[in-house]
Amino acid sequence: MRILLLGKNGQVGWELQRSLAPLGNLIALDSRSLDHCGDLSNLEGLRSTVRRVKPDVIVNAAAYTSVDQAENEPDLAYQINAEAVSVLAQEALGLGALLVHYSTDYVFAGEGEKAWMEQDPVAPLNIYGASKLKGETAIQTSGCKHLIFRTSWVYAARGNNFAKTILHLAKTRKTLSIVDDQTGAPTGAELLADVTAHAIRSVFRQPELGGLYHLAAAGETSWFGYARFVLEQAQAFGAKHNIAANELTAVSTAAYPTPAARPRNSRLNTQKLESAFALHLPDWQTGLVRMVKETLERAL
Repeated sequence: MRILLLGKNGQVGWELQRSLAPLGNLIALDSRSLDHCGDLSNLEGLRSTVRRVKPDVIVNAAAYTSVDQAENEPDLAYQINAEAVSVLAQEALGLGALLVHYSTDYVFAGEGEKAWMEQDPVAPLNIYGASKLKGETAIQTSGCKHLIFRTSWVYAARGNNFAKTILHLAKTRKTLSIVDDQTGAPTGAELLADVTAHAIRSVFRQPELGGLYHLAAAGETSWFGYARFVLEQAQAFGAKHNIAANELTAVSTAAYPTPAARPRNSRLNTQKLESAFALHLPDWQTGLVRMVKETLERAL
């Protein structure tokens, strides 16, 4: 199996290098790669890369992910999250390759409290969500073999994320207010990468398993609950901060305005994925304990 991975140095891409390597010959690229073009803003370069590599599987872990900045750079967001994805889908169709792509809970408007299912109506609130949705549609209408994984609140020991920001702010500030009326499930890049490798193997045995799936850790919390858990774990591991877990202040979304609107409800129903691939997804706390410990050990 020949696998082309795009976005190799992102949070998910870094873990995918590990999980995909046992499946076959892995060619991993990022936007700065020299031998092949891995820059999703270079559509013709991207097309040329796929045609030269001739992969059996294309795994796209690259994306425009700056949610607020996308409001000011809609053209670039759509180019990377939709137009480039359309190119990958067209090339995958021509090669008969499987295209694996990651999307987001931000395709939903986020009202209510029920976990979103794959077939629920979509209505993104911001440019980022709209651009990711357009990428999904491009894949689905292309006719290529595909796996699309919608996920939420991704974190990893590598790269920047909410948990690391909280650990930093708790050291540098004396007060910290966190939004408590947005709900989702923090999902580790390791989990995404491992499920991806398992799903690819399964789809090669059973092509009918291809399609759109929700993939997130089990359970739910708010950003406030997420931050409090991170600081609790840091305290348990002996880290010293100016702010303790019980000293955080919960605030509403209205108290923390951002250029891009966020969905209040980011819950994703993962029953379809678990049933199709015989999986049990761990609670969101499980991966975070490991990530916090690893982050603190690296800081020593």
